[in-house]
Amino acid sequence: MTDLAPTDTQPTRRLGRRQRDGVESNARLTASVAVVLFVLLAAEGVTILRIRPLLTPHVFIGMLLVPPVVLKVGSTTWRFARYYLGSPEYRRKGPPPMVLRLLGPVLVTLTLIVFASGIALLLTPPAWHARMLLLHKASFIVWIAAMVIHVLGHLLDTARLAPRDWMRRTRKQVRGAGLRQWSIAVSLALGLLLAFVTVPEVGRWLVTGGFHHG
Repeated sequence: MTDLAPTDTQPTRRLGRRQRDGVESNARLTASVAVVLFVLLAAEGVTILRIRPLLTPHVFIGMLLVPPVVLKVGSTTWRFARYYLGSPEYRRKGPPPMVLRLLGPVLVTLTLIVFASGIALLLTPPAWHARMLLLHKASFIVWIAAMVIHVLGHLLDTARLAPRDWMRRTRKQVRGAGLRQWSIAVSLALGLLLAFVTVPEVGRWLVTGGFHHG
């Protein structure tokens, strides 16, 4: 009977390993996407400095950002849901600090408003431009303040986790590095597709006098 004891525990050990890997996998994906978003948002910030001549790049980068943002929201929502549904491994990892936990839903809401109002600026009739532009500008100001706190709060974790799927020594420690990399690549490919489809609308928006409302 004693010979059976190690065998009986093997499925439990494998399950525990998969659960721990799932937590680490989620953290690595979140961190890697965060780096991609940081670079793209920095580029988007440059276009804001001279928005009129750089409106086309502004729209292009904004649309490119949409799928990676969705991927990031999805990965963080997964962690949030698993933690509050009582997953032992996510409970063991623990939640982010209270300030970041409270800020998370606010930041997601502001992100949706910023992107939705920006897209609406391009696609809605001219009569809506003034309201959408005001909403876009106001939400962006609040969003950037929340984003600075968010980035600073997660900076160390992101710097520690983001390289792990891209370095030979650490990528094999947790299964699925290739899948996580492909997830990011696909989100960027979809973003490029959205950007190329949407950019022609910039000319129509300028013709209808979008800037005169700003």
